[in-house]
Amino acid sequence: MLIGILSDTHGYFHPAIPDYLSGVDLILHAGDIGTTSILDQLEALAPTRAVWGNVDGQDIRHRTEKHMRIKYAGLKFWMTHIAGHQKAWQRNMDKQLAVEPPDIFICGHSHILRVERVKSLGNMLYINPGAAGRQGFHQVKTCLRLKIEAGKAKQVEVVHLDEK
Repeated sequence: MLIGILSDTHGYFHPAIPDYLSGVDLILHAGDIGTTSILDQLEALAPTRAVWGNVDGQDIRHRTEKHMRIKYAGLKFWMTHIAGHQKAWQRNMDKQLAVEPPDIFICGHSHILRVERVKSLGNMLYINPGAAGRQGFHQVKTCLRLKIEAGKAKQVEVVHLDEK
């Protein structure tokens, strides 16, 4: 199984996204989508699940969730837009995660690419894919490809979208 993960497109569909996400089994967008056309374009590439972010309007909020919890490929996923990270959780995410930690937690908002294990939460895999859009302070537009085999996260590939 291969999952494409991105966030913070802010209404910009990078022309390299189809090169990397076409044919994946699932696309996950961690919020600040920007326009519904982004969802439409992602859904044309692969089944897509998304959460809304703080800049997303009602049109996107009607098509997405604030928090998405799913079981997929034998793993428990939790995705939301604003969460912080293990050294600075926001909105009591650490307490919420401690109740039932997922195997993989995905968030966006910071525009800072971060992939790490969180030992205090059962070695949960934390993923922030950075930002795939043009707005924000990030210097490199990114998305990720997560390979899952036999119910385990085996490999995370960081894609620098501007290098295509």
